[in-house]
Amino acid sequence: MKKKGLILSLTVASSILLATGCSSSTSGSGDSASGKDSKLPAVGATIYKFDDNFMSYVRRAMETSAKGKVNLMLNDSQNDQAKQIEQVDTLIAKGAKSLAINLVDPKAAQTIVDKAKAKDIPVIFFNKEPDESVLNGYDKAYYVGTTSSESGVLQGELIAKAWEANKDKWDKNHDGKLQYVLLKGEPGHPDAEARTKYAVDTIKSKGIQVEQLAMDTAMWDATKATEKMDAWVSKYSDKIEFVIANNDGMALGAIASLEKAGYFSGDKFVPVVGVDAIPEALEMIEKGKMVGTILNDAKNQGKATVDLAANAANGKDVLDGTEWKLDDKKAVRVPYVEITKDNIQVGKDAYK
Repeated sequence: MKKKGLILSLTVASSILLATGCSSSTSGSGDSASGKDSKLPAVGATIYKFDDNFMSYVRRAMETSAKGKVNLMLNDSQNDQAKQIEQVDTLIAKGAKSLAINLVDPKAAQTIVDKAKAKDIPVIFFNKEPDESVLNGYDKAYYVGTTSSESGVLQGELIAKAWEANKDKWDKNHDGKLQYVLLKGEPGHPDAEARTKYAVDTIKSKGIQVEQLAMDTAMWDATKATEKMDAWVSKYSDKIEFVIANNDGMALGAIASLEKAGYFSGDKFVPVVGVDAIPEALEMIEKGKMVGTILNDAKNQGKATVDLAANAANGKDVLDGTEWKLDDKKAVRVPYVEITKDNIQVGKDAYK
């Protein structure tokens, strides 16, 4: 009998360990530091991938905002839409009172809404905007993010001003045209498409002639951007007069490539711009290796997401007690800000 009891005890202990292990792996990184308090309403959250430069700062802001307010069950979807759908199922099963979803693929929004709607659970999408019809189809679905075109317009204005001020030095072949390469984010992503279009259109609207030497996706990724830039530097060399990147991660990747090729020392220089104003990019601006960036306010995107999700989890109006406003598309829009060396403190303050 003692032997059977020992085996039973070991079996129970193993089962507990396995259950604990499954819980941790399902949530990617495990529940955030703000959670663990069963008395707080549970908010189930997913981020398309934790190691994205910008989203890592949104995640920190969410964790900070959630402390003492909600039990934030935060998941890393590892850029895998099937995994994210499984995580949503698990979060619902764990009793999430609302969901905060940073989509891997915006096309999957309807699937997630259908799952939430079946259980009458509110959904706050953030950073990657679902189709308008998805939000309109469920009275408890909302979005927190930006106006995608705004970042492109501001980036174009930044480039135009910098080009006009430095044309004598930067127009290497003196043909009056701005020859550029462009590092694009994820194809089909609303921000990538809008930034690409509106940045170039805005430059043209300022009366500046442009010529695209190359454009390719680097999927928001610094390493992929370095690889693309290596190939472009090899092919075009000093014909490149401007590097336009849809985000700072890719801008930093481009800078790493350019540094290997001897740029940013002596007179060898090419201007680089990005979007996000992450701290690493601000450092490059201070060092003179980046001309500027556009602040994509991670702190307020994270805060607004948690504010709305917390209210939803408590059965309140999503805007109750907050500073946020919804537009006619059921979205909270966090504004972008142009950042150069002249106002770099604005960028730094966004991460305090």
